[in-house]
Formats: sequence, C-alpha cells, structure tokens
Amino acid sequence: MTSRRLIVAITGATGAVYGVRLLELLRATPGIETHLIVTPAGWMNIDQELQRSRNEVEALASVVHGVRDVGASLASGSFQTDGMIVAPCSMKTLAAVAHGLSDNLVTRAADVVLKERRRLVLLARETPLNLAHLRNMTAVTEMGGIVFPPLPAFYHRPQGIDDLIDHTCARVLDLFGVEHRLAPRWGGLRAAEEGESR
Repeated sequence: MTSRRLIVAITGATGAVYGVRLLELLRATPGIETHLIVTPAGWMNIDQELQRSRNEVEALASVVHGVRDVGASLASGSFQTDGMIVAPCSMKTLAAVAHGLSDNLVTRAADVVLKERRRLVLLARETPLNLAHLRNMTAVTEMGGIVFPPLPAFYHRPQGIDDLIDHTCARVLDLFGVEHRLAPRWGGLRAAEEGESR
C-alpha cells in the first residue's frame, strides 16, 4: 500500500456528524485514503441532522462504494486496509456484525476486517441498552472489534458541541494511530490543577 486505507461507514443511528467529521479530519491528513459506505438510513440521518447533500459528503472521501455493492474491493480480504470505523453504528448493524450476517457492504466489510484481524471500531448509538444490544456488543468484542459508544467527556472543559464531537473523533483517531491536534492530552489531575493556578 502506498498510503493508509481506512473504511468509514455511516449507518442509520443518530450521530451522523461523527462519521462526517471523521471524513473531514481524515481528508485533511496526508497519506490516508478513505473508503466511504453509507446505508439508506445513514443518508436519511445526514439530511435530517446535518442538512448536507450527498454530493458534499461523498466529496470528502477518496472512494465511495454503494451499500449494495457486495462485489466491491472492500468485500475481499486481499484488498488491504488499516481497518474500519462505523460512525454511527446502528443496533441493526451491530447485530449483523455480531452474527456474521454479511447482508450489505457495510457488514461484509466489517466481517472482512474481523477475519483479517484488522481494527474494527463501532460507534454504537443507542440508549438505554437491552440485553440483545449488550450481548451483541460482547460478541463483537470477543471477535476483536472495539465497541466505542460516543459518550461525551467533560474533563477537558468543552466550550460547545463541536468540542465534544472533536474529542470523540480524537479518541477514534488515536485507535488507528492517526496524528491530530483536536483535543488536549490528559496529563493527570496535578497537571490540571497546576494549570489552573497559573
């Protein structure tokens, strides 16, 4: 591979902003090729939550794949990638991944990432959780995936929603070793207290 390849999928849970923001950040990072897949419900949420056009979102990715294109490059383990982020990940997609149901390109690509022992990160969006959700999260974790609910953090004292989104995206990028300057690194309580006293 001449550049790093990351798959970004956007499914029908609320939180389309996470997937779109990750695409923006990865586009601005040299040497990363992004492959985008969006489900029909994902497009619906992009429109509902962000009012961004399909063309505008697709332009953020290096390559765009149709969700029904199960013959795409991403459907084969021979196509090398550094892994996959599903942001947000609906409970339907989580269940399909947990049970190996490769019924569209999102779930097939996730299955490939798992079988090839690459990194899979699912920004699972649902609350409260029922037992099926929890068991599916356990199954994905046991297979080597990372379940990453996009929960807001407050220790960095966010000034608004954009700071909360960027903090979550920063943590996701960390999982793939992608350099960024989105959020301050926690240096411990003592360092935080010393910063306040200055």
